[in-house]
Amino acid sequence: MAVTQADIDALTAALASGERSVRMPSGAMVEYRSVAEIRTARDELKAEMADQNAEAGTGPRRVRQVRYYHGGRGY
Repeated sequence: MAVTQADIDALTAALASGERSVRMPSGAMVEYRSVAEIRTARDELKAEMADQNAEAGTGPRRVRQVRYYHGGRGY
């Protein structure tokens, strides 16, 4: 199932209002046990959406950084 921004917005709105039950844009009603669980679900959806955008070539790309360290004497 593709993640949409509307799914993330629904979870964010539930966090803002302090509710534990969320009606997703697809019509499904989901009840979470705690606010922390809603926050975790939202973060997972954001990561999944970022992966979808990276695969499609849209959105910001992740930059890979490689660092080299030299512990030698320097001469």
